[in-house]
Amino acid sequence: MGNSYAGQLRTTRFEEVLHNSIEASLRSNIVVPRPVFSQLYLEAEQPSTHNGRTENDEEDEEDGSESNSPPIPYQMKPPPDGCCTTDGFCQAGRDLRLSSLASDSLDLLPGFMLIGLKSPSLPENLLVGAVDHRFLPDERGHNALLGFSGYCMGCGEKGFRYFTDFANHINLKLSTQPKKQKHLKFHLYRDNQGVLVKGAPICWKGHGKIGGRIRQMSSSLSETHAASDEQSSSAALLHSSHAPGSYAAASHANGVAQTSDTPQPLTNGTHAASSSTQPVIIHSGPGRPSTTGLQTNAGPPKKRHKGWSPETSSALLENAGKTPTSSLLTSSTVTANGARLDASATLSSSQRSLSTLSPSGLSVAVPDQLLHTCGLQPVIFKGHGPLPQLTGNFSEVLVSSLLQSCYLSSQTLPRVYQHYGPSPIQPLSTEMQILLTVYYLVQLGPEQVPLIEDLEQIFMRSWRESHLSEIRHNQQPQTAATQGRHYGIEAPPALPGLPQHLGIAPQQPLTPSQLPWLAQLAASSCGEGVVVLGEQVGSLAQGLQQMFSKLMEGRFENTNYIVVIVTASGHETQSCVVVTGKHQCRALAENMFSPNEGLREINQQLSSGEAQELIQFCSSLGQDGDMDFLLDSATLDSNEPSPLSSGQESSEEKSMKNTHSPKDSNSPKDKILPSKETCSEFSVEWRDIRPIQLAVARKLLSHVCAIADSSTQNLDLVSFDRVNFLILVPPSEVTFQQTVLHLWGSGVLQELGSLEQDCVSQREAERYVVKMDQSAQVRVDSLIQEAHSNSYTLYILVHDHAHWDVSSASYCSADSGLGLVDQLLNSRRVRDAPNILILHVTSFPFALQTQFTRISPYNEIHWPPSFSNDVDLYHERTRYFGVSELLESTRSGSSLPLMRCDSSFESMASALEERFPKLHSAVIRTTVLIHHYCTALMAVSGRIGGTHNLHKHTSVETLGIVQELLSAAQQCPAHHGHMILLRIPSLALAAWAHRRLSRVRRQLGLEERFEIILGNPSQPLNVGHSFIDQIKLWLKIQEADWVPRTYLELEALPCILILTGAEPQGESLPRSLKYCDLRVISCSYLQRTTLEQELGLAAYLLKAESRSPHNPGPGSDLLESDAEKLSSTDNEEEEGQENESSPVSSNQPLQSSPDVAAAAAAADPSPTQSSTSTSPKAPKSTVETTPSPSPAHTQLPPQSSSQPFVFHQPSILHPSQLIAQTYSLAQPIFQPQILSQSQLLASANPQLYFQTLPQHQIPHAPPQQLAPARPRRHPSKSTSSSSSSPRASSPHLSCSWARGVSRPPSVLLPRSLYDIITANDGSGLPRCTSFLPHMSVAWASSFRPLLSKMMTCTEQSLYYRQWTVPRPYHMDSSNRTEGRSDNFHPRRLLLSGPPQVGKTGAYLHFLGILSRMLIRLMEVDIYNEEEINLNVQLDRVQYSPPNALWPDPDVMKTLPFDYIVHDPKYDDISLVYCPGYRPASDANPAHQEEVCLRRRTTRIKLSKYAAFNTYHHCEQCHLYLGFNPRYQMYESTLHAFTFTHLLLGEEIQLYFIIPKSKEHYFSFNQPGGQLEGMRLPLAADRSPDCIKSPIFTPTTGRHEHGLFNLYHAMDGASHLHILVVKEYEMAVYKKYWPNHILLVLPPVFNGAGIGAAHFLIKELSYHNLELERSRRQEGSGSISDVWPFIILADDSCVMWNVVDFDARNSPVEHSASLKQVLQHMEGCPDLAHYGLCGIRKWSSRVLAGPNQREPFSRGHLHDFLLLNVDRSQNVQYDQNRFTCHDVDFTLRLHSAGLLVCRFNNFSVMKKQIAIGGYRTFIIKTKMMDVPTSVGPSQYVCAPDSKHLFLATPAQLLLEKYLQHTSHKLFPLSTKNYEHPVLSVDYYINLGPEVTVCFVSSRPHSVNICTTGLLFSGLLLCFADAFVTPSFLKKFTFLKGATLCVIGADRSSLRQTVGRLELEEEWRFRLSDEFQTANAKEDRPLFFLTGKHI
Repeated sequence: MGNSYAGQLRTTRFEEVLHNSIEASLRSNIVVPRPVFSQLYLEAEQPSTHNGRTENDEEDEEDGSESNSPPIPYQMKPPPDGCCTTDGFCQAGRDLRLSSLASDSLDLLPGFMLIGLKSPSLPENLLVGAVDHRFLPDERGHNALLGFSGYCMGCGEKGFRYFTDFANHINLKLSTQPKKQKHLKFHLYRDNQGVLVKGAPICWKGHGKIGGRIRQMSSSLSETHAASDEQSSSAALLHSSHAPGSYAAASHANGVAQTSDTPQPLTNGTHAASSSTQPVIIHSGPGRPSTTGLQTNAGPPKKRHKGWSPETSSALLENAGKTPTSSLLTSSTVTANGARLDASATLSSSQRSLSTLSPSGLSVAVPDQLLHTCGLQPVIFKGHGPLPQLTGNFSEVLVSSLLQSCYLSSQTLPRVYQHYGPSPIQPLSTEMQILLTVYYLVQLGPEQVPLIEDLEQIFMRSWRESHLSEIRHNQQPQTAATQGRHYGIEAPPALPGLPQHLGIAPQQPLTPSQLPWLAQLAASSCGEGVVVLGEQVGSLAQGLQQMFSKLMEGRFENTNYIVVIVTASGHETQSCVVVTGKHQCRALAENMFSPNEGLREINQQLSSGEAQELIQFCSSLGQDGDMDFLLDSATLDSNEPSPLSSGQESSEEKSMKNTHSPKDSNSPKDKILPSKETCSEFSVEWRDIRPIQLAVARKLLSHVCAIADSSTQNLDLVSFDRVNFLILVPPSEVTFQQTVLHLWGSGVLQELGSLEQDCVSQREAERYVVKMDQSAQVRVDSLIQEAHSNSYTLYILVHDHAHWDVSSASYCSADSGLGLVDQLLNSRRVRDAPNILILHVTSFPFALQTQFTRISPYNEIHWPPSFSNDVDLYHERTRYFGVSELLESTRSGSSLPLMRCDSSFESMASALEERFPKLHSAVIRTTVLIHHYCTALMAVSGRIGGTHNLHKHTSVETLGIVQELLSAAQQCPAHHGHMILLRIPSLALAAWAHRRLSRVRRQLGLEERFEIILGNPSQPLNVGHSFIDQIKLWLKIQEADWVPRTYLELEALPCILILTGAEPQGESLPRSLKYCDLRVISCSYLQRTTLEQELGLAAYLLKAESRSPHNPGPGSDLLESDAEKLSSTDNEEEEGQENESSPVSSNQPLQSSPDVAAAAAAADPSPTQSSTSTSPKAPKSTVETTPSPSPAHTQLPPQSSSQPFVFHQPSILHPSQLIAQTYSLAQPIFQPQILSQSQLLASANPQLYFQTLPQHQIPHAPPQQLAPARPRRHPSKSTSSSSSSPRASSPHLSCSWARGVSRPPSVLLPRSLYDIITANDGSGLPRCTSFLPHMSVAWASSFRPLLSKMMTCTEQSLYYRQWTVPRPYHMDSSNRTEGRSDNFHPRRLLLSGPPQVGKTGAYLHFLGILSRMLIRLMEVDIYNEEEINLNVQLDRVQYSPPNALWPDPDVMKTLPFDYIVHDPKYDDISLVYCPGYRPASDANPAHQEEVCLRRRTTRIKLSKYAAFNTYHHCEQCHLYLGFNPRYQMYESTLHAFTFTHLLLGEEIQLYFIIPKSKEHYFSFNQPGGQLEGMRLPLAADRSPDCIKSPIFTPTTGRHEHGLFNLYHAMDGASHLHILVVKEYEMAVYKKYWPNHILLVLPPVFNGAGIGAAHFLIKELSYHNLELERSRRQEGSGSISDVWPFIILADDSCVMWNVVDFDARNSPVEHSASLKQVLQHMEGCPDLAHYGLCGIRKWSSRVLAGPNQREPFSRGHLHDFLLLNVDRSQNVQYDQNRFTCHDVDFTLRLHSAGLLVCRFNNFSVMKKQIAIGGYRTFIIKTKMMDVPTSVGPSQYVCAPDSKHLFLATPAQLLLEKYLQHTSHKLFPLSTKNYEHPVLSVDYYINLGPEVTVCFVSSRPHSVNICTTGLLFSGLLLCFADAFVTPSFLKKFTFLKGATLCVIGADRSSLRQTVGRLELEEEWRFRLSDEFQTANAKEDRPLFFLTGKHI
């Protein structure tokens, strides 16, 4: 009934036109109806097609058209008289050429763009025009509106709505019809000079032949003819134009989804979507599929005034063909009027109310016997308007508000569209929602259940495409911050069933009167599947009454959905949907149960005996007898009662107890006794820590450190000295013991010091793990109290499996066991405790990632991928195989998928569900499953007589599983086997299954073959004694009372594990898991967490030698029995494929991986042998098969060992058995006919049935010739595994367990879940990822995008944080702070990773390294070096007693001064000559240099008196921010201070930055507040809490690492601490140390060394001392009373020590505060006599050596000095020095006659700081682009030479040059201690090989006696007037000694030589004059060398 008219009304009646138009619309395979009413009155273009191309396509072509016909002449409209017609000018005479307007300033209207037009008369130039950007395509050639809007840039004329008019105005003078696609050629833009230039070409490709406009083919294609596969495949490649993120249309030719990432073009604000071209099957009715051919839609009209019907003819809904039994989302239910009412959706008060109650007087009576008569419980979905009240038998009707919530959600616009005031953007109308709902229901298959997510996405897509232009316009003002990867509604993907565009334009809304017509016509396309009650229905009550009446009459027997529509005039449209399909009603009814309610319903049915009839029905084997009778005949003990009767349960359990013991078995020949033989291939690795776990542990540690390093100070790691923890796990006994096992094996307890090393009891670890039951309250409360009392311990609360309980404590009762996490971890006591950190660990973090989450996104740690671009990042021995890899295996097609469904099982379960409509599906499916297992055990055991054909009463999958279970242990000398997991959520069903299987096992005498374990979360494991003995032997356990407590300890035990519980609770499974049977899990609760939890049970760690988990390789999923797997295990629907043969023949070449083939060839020289057996009693044998002559056919399966039982005597396999097996592999798959139970099983397993035929009925043909009789056009994915791929493991392994650990387990799923999970959404992700993430959360809006396949874990987290909100019973629902967008807990982290990947080991290792880090944070690297250059031969005299408190000045004067430098940091400097000292003869300069590079350090724990850097935070240090609470913290002022110094020759201006809280240390003049100086105390002042000496710390480059926090070191004493910084570092030091006083050096010293800093400190202090004395003198005080001492401290001094002489045995050194050290030194009675005091540098071996006997000594002082600025006023630090400035200063101070004293009973510890400091020198060239390295020889050059100048201070170059080259400069001095170099008034380092003798030229100076000493050289540095010729003549030099004179310039050198008369004794050459390699402006230094005559 094609629509043959061309769009005109002609003479056809209105009704006929309406009917034909709508029917033509319905024949297209889209959800959205076509705009038929606009076509009734407007002329539509539907041109005929020729060869697939429309006649109007010529208009879209350019000049290079494929048409050979000449173009039609076009006559342009003549211009008005008087107008300009010149080319390049408009009719107004204005120039439009780009060359003329390039530099002009052009005003552009908003929304318009400058474009360049191509004129045929001006090929070398472009014309400039302005066009509205909406009518131009984007960079991909799409999204351009039809039509034109522009104005002239010459004269400014506006209003051109047609390009023809615009072309006339600008004088294009065309010979063909003007087209904007042809003449609008280039974008124009302005370059950097502001010139208008030609830009990128305008991309019009979106409107070409292929890009976006696909013309509509003739709609009269016959619906009975489908396009060929070849046409479909090629067309799909061209025309499939789904948007990114949409569902890909599956090509029926090859089964491969074809997608196109090209976006659809925009036309008039809607998507002109292209069509999918494959044939689609629409189930028009039961058993009547119809096929629609290739249909495309008409393109956009060529004229804007004509109507156009944009239509998409895409394929059917993806989930209509791929998810036949998916269901609605789960929801909580309430009971109202006896009926279960869905109350899942929380409705906003601002939304319009849809009341549940009906108006008074309107009610509907539910007929009696409804369930009995119809065999179903109808489900009524409330829609629009109030639902009438149900009366009568309302308990047999279910009412849900889920659809109503969907309507409301889709009518609530996002906030982004509510800020624009009056807007054309409106939500979908009620009528459009109803019509879209009808179309969605029409598309559903007969077995498919509607999904609310699909309907929501349909509404969202339709709304977007209705207002696409307005949405784009409103989204344009978004700022750049919204660009990039955006998770808003920017890119809506096309979803399954989602309309490609909205056919009804917003200007022509759907009216209520049109709705019933369209809805009924839509429903008519699917026969009776959907019925619309809309005509003559005045109210919902009337419609429902009609529905019930017809339902009772049987008129809706083939109807799945009934839509009631009420469109009364003057009233709002009302609607509801009634589900009447049996399968749909059952699924929806069970969906309305909460999980707990569903379990209660199952328990009620079992306890009431309702399932007894089902059990009896399944026990009957038809003609083969009764199962119980056959079992009784197979055993001596046959008096066991029926398992499901409540009265017989106790007797059954009693019987089980009497017969369960393995010792009572009457079949000793079948026992597998504990073998003494060992298996060399068996190993247990669950205790090993893997590299990726170490990486995750480090990531956790780095996040914890990031919290501590943040400015919020929420975690002070430095204040903690140890770690304690508590692990919270779900209330599962196995999970609890499993965590204890991991904890005990990790060694964390020993590392944390919690247990002794020799402690052997595992029970001790249980106190660190707690189950989240009622006992957890006491344990957590105890930890909180302990944390409150131990503030120095960091407590980690690890919440493992955090997704398990997210319930709010206020919504849960005390006995439910839920809400404990909220009650304990979210309490205020835990939240406010500063030393408690919470770590959530989960595989499914979605419930914790909502809008109100407590976890910051920055505190999430995601498990990293093991591979990146196929590169193994961690080089592990194992590889993870998880959920994503399972899904990938279903698409590989190279072998039998690891995840599959069982068609035989599904067929029988469906038949029984129809037979028993009142029973819960879980009861039916569990009964069928256990019946299959029992039958398979009977068939495989061989105990049942051969006359009974038991194979046909079970499925092939189940039979193969049982064969594997029984045969695996026979192949290993140690009897290792496999585990089979049966997942049965109901505890009652699981207990019954356990009893039933145990009974069958006992009656068959198989009690010693395998164990059956009931995995009850609330109970410990119960394993038989014989199996425990076997496990102890395997694990080498010696404990007599040991029993397995975890599933991991069941490794290699052949067993069936029945895992029960509503959901898994974190139990890990062993690597011997072979099959994961999930065929009876619930299909009702479709949340992502629920589904991935169940699939996560099969997660596996493969051996690394296997192939990549992303590409498991052929046969990687196969084990021994997989070679005999038959093709009735199907993964696709088999309807319509009856009598079609399998596509796989037995001569198909086997594809094997190279490593497997090589291993097989090496292990077996004759790979043509294979052992096969299919008969239960068949013995083991080998059969010769003929290899194919082709080399590719020589790879045959390795040896198969899948026999039920393996006997060791050889025998020959009967030929009929081999032929039966081989022939069965190529048999067709018959469509199961649901007749009876036995017939159902026989038809579902034709291959097994075929094996039981007599031999004469089996065709005797060679295996290679048993090809299928007729090839199948659409091959099934489930082919024989033996002919599709071999085994991937090496066949030489004798242990079945060892072969299995390199292959993941197989997973069996229900058909409905399999179809949902294996389907993909448009982004390539599995369909289940778009489901609601968790039951406790809800979507924030229907206007949400889908997840993208390209999203990382972090981006997925952000997605859920934006688009999900917690439900009221979620624990995070209360975590919302007004006025803030987040309320994150600062000490809460989230670790997420795939299930069973090793998260427990990762966080346990994290606890260990966290503890080690805290210990390391309390430790620092201290320099621990012995003093150097010690002279042990000296006879020392004891000058003072060892315990003397203070030095005596008179004694100190008699003590000789030690000229030798002993500090190890000066190991590379020149020795200072000292009489009587003899250097060690074995001194090795190379060794010394090595020591210098690698100085010795020791890790020492910080004491409580340590100095800290900026990373230290504690509560006490907060007081250090300011002692005066009146001042605001961090408030400081800048003060200038100026003084004059003679050496500098000018005023010095320094700056002080003084915090307000420290201003009392300074004096200011009151009027102006100008800084006058520092206040100094008096010498007589005594205060126990005050340090009198100001502390100056010069520092550079250590703003973070410098130890400036002296609060703890001072022990609370008041002190003045001043940081001396360089001018360019002022800002950064002020930022990091805002509470400190900063002294900023002048800018001229930015490049100076440490000498300049000490020089300015000393001179400033003396100047301040004089000012303070003047101020005191003005106040009538004594000037001698002012305290003259200052402290010069290095910025790396960390701790101080004092020697305790009161110890019992020997003196002991212990920690002391800096306050104690300074107060002791300041308390010295005669301190004023000393010029400089200091303390010893710490070394661990000082007290042990003989040299530490004097408490005081005279010698060099370093690092920590107490300087008397008064007595040392005439001795200054050299401001130019970079190195050895303290050695030089001490020598000159001593020579001036001042006392220097070192307090040896005190020591200072220096921390190793590798960053910054004054010893860091960088010598580089002035030319920055020259990367050459500079050696010491290049530091100097000849004067006036062309040399590479260096950007380094001259003094530093000189010092470094002399240090490294002095052995060449002073050759006689090298290693010649007896003949040193004489250095006058100046010590400089000449390298470790040269000795320097220091003398002072000052009068009355103290010098060593040089009589008789011959010097090898003379060094004169900047000699002043005190150096005279007579002074030099006192010294004697060797002949050939070297002279070196250093001066500031060349003239000073000559003056020095002349003044000192050096030429008399020294010979000079012109070539001996040098300068430092500095430019002239850098003021180089000069030196002159000479030789002694």
